Amino acid sequence: MRTILAADRTAMGHWVAKQAAEVIRTAIQQQGHATIVIATGASQFEVLGELVKQPDIDWGSVTGFHLDEYIGLSADHPASFCRYLKERFVDHVPISQFNFLYGDQDPKQTIATIGSALQKTTIDLALVGIGENAHLAFNDPPADFETTDPYLIVKLDEACRMQQVGEGWFPSLSDVPTEAISMSVHQILKAKRIFCSVPDAQKATAVRQTLEGGIDPMVPASILKQHEGTTLIIDKAAANQLSEETRNELEPIT
Repeated sequence: MRTILAADRTAMGHWVAKQAAEVIRTAIQQQGHATIVIATGASQFEVLGELVKQPDIDWGSVTGFHLDEYIGLSADHPASFCRYLKERFVDHVPISQFNFLYGDQDPKQTIATIGSALQKTTIDLALVGIGENAHLAFNDPPADFETTDPYLIVKLDEACRMQQVGEGWFPSLSDVPTEAISMSVHQILKAKRIFCSVPDAQKATAVRQTLEGGIDPMVPASILKQHEGTTLIIDKAAANQLSEETRNELEPIT
């Protein structure tokens, strides 16, 4: 796993978008199409804002898949990831197809339908983040590293749900759903390239645990260290708990 240190969120978003655009262009050039997975949340604001501006991407040759979604939320709810993706990404590019996980539909049927489509393709690029509890997608600790199902119905732990309140998506803990659909860890790791963007001081503990500990289901993001095509991008605020030794191993960008 490659680890990048960005000056701030803006630099992170610009750098990741440029790298992601090149991966998409290359996939289209080599195989005629590209398949991408897009995450949501505060970590992706700048990434997606810059990605939709990147030139010379044949979006008509791109298929997208949704990483995770709350069970029980309609697509017009302010915290819906379907709404987030539509407003911040899908409405801005002429993408060929985007496979949404609709939270207000039967989750088992959604998993079967979207999971079947996902298993018929290869993911060229995954844009992800990690949570304050080091979750990967909505795979909270202890994460299931073994299942090969493309999507899972998962329980959301309190730390994960409190993060959603803290970021302003919900007014209180009781408003946050307790279950979600999440792409499995195994499926995420099938992506050829993964860019994991992690800004802000609230993620510093998760970043330290991910980089300085072993691979552990209690630190779900730690599994990314096994993936040669992963790049973890953190900003200075998210790096503030790292040891000097670890910081010296980071590749700085401006």
